[in-house]
Amino acid sequence: MPENRAGQPMNLAVNTPWALTGLLLTLLPLFNSGMRTSPAPWTALIPGDTLSVFIVCCLRLCAMAAIAGLVLGMAGLHRTEQSRERIGHGAHIVLLLDRSSSMDNTFAGRAPNGVEESKATAARRLLTDFVKQRQTDLIGVAEYSTSPLFVMPLTENKNAVQAAIAATATPALGFTHVSKGLGMAISFFEQQPVTGSRIVLLVSDGAAAIDHDSEQKLREWFKQQQVRLYWIFLRTAGSPGIFDQPEDSRDDNAQAMPELYLHKFFLGLGSPYQAYEAESPDALKQAIADINQLENLPMHYFERIPKQDLSAACYNVAAFLLLVLLGVKFFEVKR
Repeated sequence: MPENRAGQPMNLAVNTPWALTGLLLTLLPLFNSGMRTSPAPWTALIPGDTLSVFIVCCLRLCAMAAIAGLVLGMAGLHRTEQSRERIGHGAHIVLLLDRSSSMDNTFAGRAPNGVEESKATAARRLLTDFVKQRQTDLIGVAEYSTSPLFVMPLTENKNAVQAAIAATATPALGFTHVSKGLGMAISFFEQQPVTGSRIVLLVSDGAAAIDHDSEQKLREWFKQQQVRLYWIFLRTAGSPGIFDQPEDSRDDNAQAMPELYLHKFFLGLGSPYQAYEAESPDALKQAIADINQLENLPMHYFERIPKQDLSAACYNVAAFLLLVLLGVKFFEVKR
């Protein structure tokens, strides 16, 4: 479990500073107790009563606090956004999902019929379970087809990541530009401190040829950002795999066997790389479980604590104190 290593003091602020001038009203209970006074011919005849003095002081403080609560509530008191350093085990992970039209077919290459789920559906289901197990990771989500699509930045908010994965259930497009998707995935690590493992988890059922200029840029970016690459290839039944060798020498090229040549390119990146070939949802589950076991190194990161509105708490405290004062007023002896 993570632990707070370096926190920041609680920072308070208000939305409307001019409303704080109303805090001057908190001085009113010092001049008027709000209780009915009884005339006495000579106060020296009245014995000292320490308990009564204490009760009067408490009632004055309650009245002052009630006024202050109302004023701070109207001023919009809140705790500003903060960040704190956290220590845990895990990685910085970018989930890069293929959204080409073939992902909407089953592993058998058919349209889903209610019994078999599509490759995209299986990937979303298993990646959601994967995220639930990675409680201390920073996880981001990106997609690619014709163009890359930014979905969710690196965040420790697992509910947001799961919602981002669920939101990828949109109609897919017909093209695959994996180089653009990889470029966007690597950009997630820019301006991020290098702590723990940096991972791009590519989930796709196909590949495309990458031009020479894009290859050079990707090699440079992977090395600069110190990124590890995992590729889970969702193989359709009867289609070439990433480890298959061409039977005909004329097919030994990136146009005829793009998956094989993309695998060879990843092997030559100069960065840690691991490929998995999954031909069923169970194989995909095993690949994700394997990655879950491998990437669990010590890391530290900064957790962002969002702005917190405190005006409701101020009103609640003021309401409680006013009820106390009204109760005391109700029991006042009338003569």
